[in-house]
Amino acid sequence: MDFLAAIILGVIEGITEFLPISSTGHLLIAEHWLGERSEMFNVVIQAGAILAVTVIYWRRLLSLTVGWREPENRDYLAKVIVAFLITGALGFAAKKLGFKLPTSVVPVAWALLLGGIWILAAEWFAARQQDRTAITWPVAVMVGLAQIVAGVFPGTSRSGASIFAAMFAGTSNRAAATEFSFIVGIPTMYAASGYELLSSFRHGGEHENWMELSVAFVVAGVVAFVAVKWLLIYIQTHRFTVFAIYRIIVGAILLGMVAMGWSA
Repeated sequence: MDFLAAIILGVIEGITEFLPISSTGHLLIAEHWLGERSEMFNVVIQAGAILAVTVIYWRRLLSLTVGWREPENRDYLAKVIVAFLITGALGFAAKKLGFKLPTSVVPVAWALLLGGIWILAAEWFAARQQDRTAITWPVAVMVGLAQIVAGVFPGTSRSGASIFAAMFAGTSNRAAATEFSFIVGIPTMYAASGYELLSSFRHGGEHENWMELSVAFVVAGVVAFVAVKWLLIYIQTHRFTVFAIYRIIVGAILLGMVAMGWSA
C-alpha cells in the first residue's frame, strides 16, 4: 500500500505541478488520506515534474545557452537568472528563519479559492491589453516574487502565481508568460530539490524511504510530460478560466467540509 500511495502521489504531482491548481496544495490534501510525507518527498518529486519540462523545452534551453551571445537570448537569460535569484534568496531566507509549510487544509482551501479569483482577474486584465509576448524586467521581478509567495502559501500554485504575475506585469500573451514561468521554474525547483537532498544527507536521511521516493519521482515525471504537452496545446486556443473555476469549487468544498466538522 505504501508503494501504491507513492504512485498516486506521483500522479497527483505530475498532473498538478504545471497546471495552475497547486501541486503542493493537492499533495497536502492527498496526504491526509494517504499518509503524511516529508517535505523533502514533496519537493523532490516536484523535481521529477521539472525534469519533464526540461525535456520538453530542451531545444529552447539549448538555443538560449549556445546562442547566449545574441542580444535577444542574453536578455532573456538575464531575466531568467534575476527571477531565479529573487526566488532563491527569499526562499533561503525563509528556510533560515525556520519557515515550514503548514499541514492544515484550511490555508490550502483559502489559497485555492483566492487563487481562482486571481486567475479570473488576470484573464480579465490581459484581455483588455494588446497581445504582448515580450518579457520585461518588471515581469522578471514579479515572476521571482510570485514564486516565493507560492512557496510560502501552499495552494497558491507556483506555475499559476508566476504565469498570472507575468500577465499582470505586461506579458499578456499566455504562451509567452507560460514559457517564461516554466523556464524559470527549472533552476528554481532543481535548486530546491538539491537543497532538500543535501539537508537530508546531512542528517543521515534515515527517515526517508528512498525506493518510494524514486517511484513517485519517475511517475511524476512521466505524468507531468503528458500534462504539460496537453497544456501548451490547450492555451493556444483557450483561456485559463476552467482552472479558476476548478480552484474556486475545490476551495469552497474544502472550507465547507471543515465547517461541517472534518478534521483538518
